[in-house]
Amino acid sequence: MGWTFKLHGGIAAALSTVLLALAALTWVPGTMGWFEPQWTVAVAFVPAFLICLAAIGRMILASGDKHALWQAFRCLSGRVQAGLGALAVAGVVIVAIHAAGSEPGRLQDAEKRDNRYYAFDPRPDTRGTVEISKSEYLALLPESRRTFIAIPGVLLAAASCAVLTAGELRRADRGVAAR
Repeated sequence: MGWTFKLHGGIAAALSTVLLALAALTWVPGTMGWFEPQWTVAVAFVPAFLICLAAIGRMILASGDKHALWQAFRCLSGRVQAGLGALAVAGVVIVAIHAAGSEPGRLQDAEKRDNRYYAFDPRPDTRGTVEISKSEYLALLPESRRTFIAIPGVLLAAASCAVLTAGELRRADRGVAAR
């Protein structure tokens, strides 16, 4: 496998690890200040989007069928497979726990505008953005950021898996063509 595939997959896996760790930290008391600025969501999504786009391009260029892709993934070392699997499982667990713990009529998506605090109220009778107190905002903030940090982490884990699989498939194709 070429070094660019390893670098691309490694960067995606490292960023995925960081984002999933940050998403898990939203449950720890006292870490709320890290998630208050809105730019944390952009910092999570922009690199994830770009890396996933490049991973999709590499998968298209590898152009293998499902069986060949699975065989290429199985050719990765056991530690790499285990690491990618652990990232994917951790991300899915974080998102699933968050979704299971969310009450259907609970406020969502806390934000601060012009020194006022707002959240989205999903209840049918008051559906829309409502003003909330600062204490409600502070209580709601980590929960509202968790999903927006965990989802790019899961996408980056999938991108890392895709890139490393495409690199292994390309290496195998070169080995066949060289004979």
